Amino acid sequence: MKHFVFAAALAGAAALATGASAASEKYTLDASHSQVVFSYTHLGFSTTYNMFSGFDGEIMFDKDDPAASSVSVSMPLDSLFTGWEERFAHFMSPDFFDAKGGEMISFDSTGIEVTGDTTALITGDLTINGMTKSVVLDAKLNQSGDHPMKGKPWAGFDATTTVLRSDFGVGGFAPHVSDELNVMISIEAEKAE
Repeated sequence: MKHFVFAAALAGAAALATGASAASEKYTLDASHSQVVFSYTHLGFSTTYNMFSGFDGEIMFDKDDPAASSVSVSMPLDSLFTGWEERFAHFMSPDFFDAKGGEMISFDSTGIEVTGDTTALITGDLTINGMTKSVVLDAKLNQSGDHPMKGKPWAGFDATTTVLRSDFGVGGFAPHVSDELNVMISIEAEKAE
């Protein structure tokens, strides 16, 4: 049961998976308890944190063959929370995303390597700003089992990765504002009806 979480969990940001086996079970993200936090250094003086939350995702878990599982996640770019209105406006400006509205960020898993009882590496296609690159999420299962309040199967996990923003055409002001983003993902998922 633990291996299931990896196939699903590490995909903190994924889209519908293809090729899932007939034995796969569907889990959906709990949007109220799932978030993606990314940070970067600002001029060497501070580390700035920003967050996406309230996004949708799906895990297709194959308990007989966890490596055949898949994960997909998508989130609207304009759901980004920076904690400062002017920073959000700057991110949406031509200096970075040149956002017109409706842009999405997505992750679709392409492979899962179960590395331990509570760990896995999830490789997938990350699409930001219309550009797609392969990334690897280093994931850990926090817990799985029946949710004490919902009374249904539930899973929670954390994952990390590093992304170069210049790979997605939003490398403005680098290297003064670091090109490298440290990404932390924490999600919960419930078994679909």
